[in-house]
Amino acid sequence: MKSLVESFIDYLDVERGASLHTRKAYLRDLRQFRSFLNAGRKKEICMEKASESDILGFAGGLHSTCGKASIARKLSSIRSFFSFLVRKEFIKKNPAGMVESPKLEKYLPAVLTVEETEALVTAPYNIRKKTDIKTVLRDRAVLEALYSTGVRVSELAGIRIGDLDLSGSTVRVMGKRGKERIAMLGSFSLAAIKDYISHLRKGAGGNDPLFTGKGGKHLSQRTIERIVKKYALLSGIAKTPTPHSLRHSFATHLLDGGVDLRAIQELLGHASLSTTQRYTGASLKRLMEVYDKTHPRANVLK
Repeated sequence: MKSLVESFIDYLDVERGASLHTRKAYLRDLRQFRSFLNAGRKKEICMEKASESDILGFAGGLHSTCGKASIARKLSSIRSFFSFLVRKEFIKKNPAGMVESPKLEKYLPAVLTVEETEALVTAPYNIRKKTDIKTVLRDRAVLEALYSTGVRVSELAGIRIGDLDLSGSTVRVMGKRGKERIAMLGSFSLAAIKDYISHLRKGAGGNDPLFTGKGGKHLSQRTIERIVKKYALLSGIAKTPTPHSLRHSFATHLLDGGVDLRAIQELLGHASLSTTQRYTGASLKRLMEVYDKTHPRANVLK
C-alpha cells in the first residue's frame, strides 16, 4: 500500500503535471520534515499527525542552516502536502495553514544590455579552436538558443531533436505543469543549432536530446549554468549572469523594442500577465523615465 507521501507525489505528477525536478524537491522537503518529527523518538509518528507547533519548530530550526527562500520553499511543500490530505479527507484541518513563510526580498536576475548580451553569446566564436570544436559548437548553440528563445533553463535542457522545426525556425518546449508552447529561433540561433547538429548530432533520432553531456544524456541544468558563467568571464563583461539573466534580458530587450507585453507573456510561457510585468520592471522603469523626459505634458504638475 502506498504511503500518503507517495500518493501526494503521484498527485503532483498526474493531476498537477509537476516536473520530475519539482516532485523530487517536494519529496526531499517532506522527508526532511519527517526526520525532524521523529528525531529522538523511540516510536515513529505519522506525518499526518503533525501539529502547527511541530511545523513552527521545524521552520525555526532551519534558520541557522537555510536562507529565507529555502525555508519558504520547504514550508510550501509541507503546506501543499497537508492541503492534499485535507482534500482527500485524511485530516480535517491543515496544520501549516497559519504558519507564515519568511518574507522574501523581491529579486530579479541581472539584465544585460544588448552590447553585453552580444559579447556573451558570441564569446565561443572568439575562442574557437580545433582542439575544442565539439564543446565550442555545443556551447555556442546553447547560448544563442537561451537568448533567442527566452526559455527557462529546465526547458532548454529538455529539448529533443524532434522538437525542432528548422524550416519554420521554431522549437517546441515543455513548460511548467506540462504546458507546451512554441518558441522562436532567430537567424543566429538557427545557424548555430544547424552547425552543431551537422557536426555532432547527425543521425540522432527525434526522441534523442538536442544538447547532450556525458554519456549522451540531456545536458544538465547545472552544466548550462556553468556554460553561461564560463563565457561571461571570457567575454569580459562586469556582470555575472545566469541562464535566467538571458531570459530576463530577452524579455526586456523585446519590450524596449516595442513588443506588446501580452506577446512577451506568450513567448515566456507565463500564466499571468502580472508575472511578465514583474519580469520587465526594469524596462518599464526606463520607459517611464523616457516618457517623463519627452512627453510635453508629463511633468507639468511637478
